[in-house]
Amino acid sequence: MATTVSFVLVLCCLCWVSSAIDPSTSILSSDFRNWLDTNGYKSDDFDEGSGYSYGGRSYSSQSVSKTPIIFVHGNSDKAVGKTFGQTGWTASIEYFLSNGYRQSELYAITWGPANVLLSSQQYHSKPYLTRIRRFIEAVKSYTGKSKVNVISHSMGVTLARKAIKGGPAHDSANGGYYNLGAPLKYVDTFIGIAGGNLGLSSCYFSGPTTPTCGSTNGFYPGYLYLGTGPYGVSQFLVDLNNDKTREANYIFRLKPHSPE
Repeated sequence: MATTVSFVLVLCCLCWVSSAIDPSTSILSSDFRNWLDTNGYKSDDFDEGSGYSYGGRSYSSQSVSKTPIIFVHGNSDKAVGKTFGQTGWTASIEYFLSNGYRQSELYAITWGPANVLLSSQQYHSKPYLTRIRRFIEAVKSYTGKSKVNVISHSMGVTLARKAIKGGPAHDSANGGYYNLGAPLKYVDTFIGIAGGNLGLSSCYFSGPTTPTCGSTNGFYPGYLYLGTGPYGVSQFLVDLNNDKTREANYIFRLKPHSPE
């Protein structure tokens, strides 16, 4: 049964249907916002405004029957939207809503500036990893469910993987070494869509000269020397892929038709 549900999640996260939500007014429900404020998450500011978040009960006694799904967007995107290049998870959420899910079982926040002009400046930073991890923890606690599912895209894949795996990390721009904590063992299904798990080929054009393509916390894929290598691969990706902690009970990685 669990395998069937996981396969359905893979199919659903790529589907589109007619609009069921309005990204221009999408925010966390008042019940979820109140819960966050009274349970130690007020300073996280998960609800930054319309289009920057989604999810939560319509009223405090509303049941959550399905395993909650948490969506983690890619570089320069946002939770939901209708602008080209920044539609976020609108289509996926609409599909789940049309197939029996409720807002209380679907969750998304925005982890970056949602500005395409700043896309080259984004990397696997301490603030982003901490924000995603705390949101996962908050959704699990708020819904009271024993498991959650995570669907991620592009840079959101590697951010979510590390947020779930936890452990030590380093961010020189934000205090140096830190520790995210123990692995989150309650993720049932993890779906990574077009993630740069081995780096981005587009970084060959710039080299490790921008934060996004950096060799410390970016996506630099390394280089070959005399047919050997790769050398100089982003240390973040090396550590992430060498960590054998599983992200979930069921893991799906969907590749794009043309590599990034």
